[in-house]
Amino acid sequence: MKNGTWTRMTLTLGLWLLASAAPMADEAKDSKIDPVGKWTWTMPGRNGGPERKSTLDLKVDGAKVTGKISSPGRDGQTTETEIADGKLKDGELSFSVTREWNGNKMTAKYNGKVAADKITGKISIDRNGEAMTRDWEAKREPAAAK
Repeated sequence: MKNGTWTRMTLTLGLWLLASAAPMADEAKDSKIDPVGKWTWTMPGRNGGPERKSTLDLKVDGAKVTGKISSPGRDGQTTETEIADGKLKDGELSFSVTREWNGNKMTAKYNGKVAADKITGKISIDRNGEAMTRDWEAKREPAAAK
């Protein structure tokens, strides 16, 4: 076999291996996206008050995501609320949280991209017929030592 032919065959084989490995690398990357654990973030306080820290505890069963959000209530007590419609697909996390005050229900929809120890996205709330959004960035808390 001539040297030029050998070089072309080697190059062709190398490109083929590279192209066939790329989908496997993407699948491996997606399978490593794991939102399980405790996540925290802060939001500005009402009327210039101190920041409010919220905690999200997530679990995953297949494509279904479950969990609870804990956040400070109006009276200083921590309010814990179950998430609903939790999903994880291609690194995108989505869920909703419905809270009720004085007989009025309000649903917040969370969407975010999970990357290592951070979730970055948007929270959408429909309040009195007006859609409001805000940025959301949660950081994973270190796992507790056993």
